[in-house]
Amino acid sequence: MTIARHGLPLPAGTARTERALAGLPDALRAEWTKLRTAPGTAWILAAVCVLTIAVGAATAAATRCGGGTGCSIDPTKVSLTGIEAGQAVVAVLAVLVISDEYSTGMIAVTFTAMPRRWTVLAAKAVTLTSLVLAAAVVAVAGSLAAGRLILAGNGITAAYGFAVVSLAHGPTARAALGSVLYLALVGLLSLGIATIVRDSAAATGAVLGVLYVPPVIALFLGGEPTWQRWAERYTPMDAGLAILNTTGLRDLVISPWAGLGVLAGWAAAALLAAGLLLRLRDA
Repeated sequence: MTIARHGLPLPAGTARTERALAGLPDALRAEWTKLRTAPGTAWILAAVCVLTIAVGAATAAATRCGGGTGCSIDPTKVSLTGIEAGQAVVAVLAVLVISDEYSTGMIAVTFTAMPRRWTVLAAKAVTLTSLVLAAAVVAVAGSLAAGRLILAGNGITAAYGFAVVSLAHGPTARAALGSVLYLALVGLLSLGIATIVRDSAAATGAVLGVLYVPPVIALFLGGEPTWQRWAERYTPMDAGLAILNTTGLRDLVISPWAGLGVLAGWAAAALLAAGLLLRLRDA
């Protein structure tokens, strides 16, 4: 099937792509309306911010360095520790973006209104990512501010040779940007898994399992360095969280941006599998 533009026929694949893109604005408006009017969205986004900042602040408060010297403390990483907790809330939001429609049967209505399922998935991904990015910026900024204040009170300051927690510090700025992207990628990974699994409870369990179980297994296999290094290099959470490090980078199993790339690969694979299954399965 072809369409004509300026009298020239276009390949069928190009025509399908243009039709999908033409329907994307309508799909984006529909998905934005769903998320904006859902009663739990605002609360979940607020929970991402509060939990991330609270855990980071608590970790900073518990961090001490006797005498202020001779400690291998990464102040930025300590401040951003809450990312490990906040990602679970992001995962819950991403799962609800699509699994709620499957549980209520509204997904059939969605696909009737927008038969191009790849377009629906793309619209959900864009809308979800926009909201997560906004919440992540607040969460990361709040975590860094709280960490700087609390750690300074604990004597972890530039006067003792520690890097100042400030966006003017290049590695800290990189960790901050990477943390925001990390949460967005966790959201996309979770959306892909939820689309594959469909059921809310099962999808939530699957996402949390993918994120948290491999590091736990590697911890139990701590006597075997090969497994530990494999987990840090290839699992989504361990590899992705390398972006938080601002000191001791030479000792990392994987570099910060490469680790974030591993997480991006997991997210892309999940979304690709989800899109293929959307086309092959009934609603």
